[in-house]
This record gives sequence, structure tokens and C-alpha cells, in this order.
Amino acid sequence: MVQLLLVVSLCGCVAATPRPDTGGQRVNPIPISLALEEIITTGIRQHLPDPASARFGTMLAGERTLDGRQEIVACGTVSAKTLSGAHGGDKPFIAKVYPEAASSFELVAMGDETQAARLQIGGSCRAAGLPILDADPKTHL
Repeated sequence: MVQLLLVVSLCGCVAATPRPDTGGQRVNPIPISLALEEIITTGIRQHLPDPASARFGTMLAGERTLDGRQEIVACGTVSAKTLSGAHGGDKPFIAKVYPEAASSFELVAMGDETQAARLQIGGSCRAAGLPILDADPKTHL
């Protein structure tokens, strides 16, 4: 009975996990300038337990105008040390930068190292037109 309740409760958590919202509109891919890279990496580091240990993987960006507001959507991966001091695996992320608002940064979603998070955030990135690819073809984002 306890196992059944545990399984049901876990299923409820997975079903209730919201999909990261990237605005529902595809972006026009753009190259990531050094200035944009700095905004993205600084913003992501603020959400990590050990910001100095961050190692960024592939990042893609695209721009669009949504509700009259220009935004840049960025998708990528980052790995960093955990609170225990061990280096964690790649975490996918989606972020937005608003050039007309002093290049303000917004973290839309950051997953963990699980395949479920990679698929969920990867699907949102793909829907926006920013498919991130890993070295392992089974874990395309």
C-alpha cells in the first residue's frame, strides 16, 4: 500500500510540473556576442550554489518581438559544483534578455541533470527554434 501511494504521489508531481514558457513564438537565431554571453552567464551564475565553478556548454540565442517588446531567448547548458562540493552534471536552461530594458536578464527555467528535465526544457527550446545538441545523440535538447 505504501509503495502504491508513493508511486501515485510521484506521478502526480510529474504531471503537475509546468512546462517552461518561452512565449510560444519561434525566434530568429542570432550569434551570441561577447556582451550577450556576459549577460547570460552572469545571470545564470546568480542561480548556482557555486557560481565560480560554472562551466557553460553550448548556448544558442534568438530574438523576437512579443507584445511589442523585443526579447532575446537563450537556451544552453551549465554544470557547476553542488552544495556538497561535487561537480554536477549539465543542467539545461532557458533565459530571456530584454535589450530595451537595460539588457535585463530573466531566468525562465533551469532543470537538473535528469533526463526528464532535459527533455522538458529541450522541448521548449526546440519549440522556440533553438535546438541544443549534446555529444550523446540520445539526449538531444
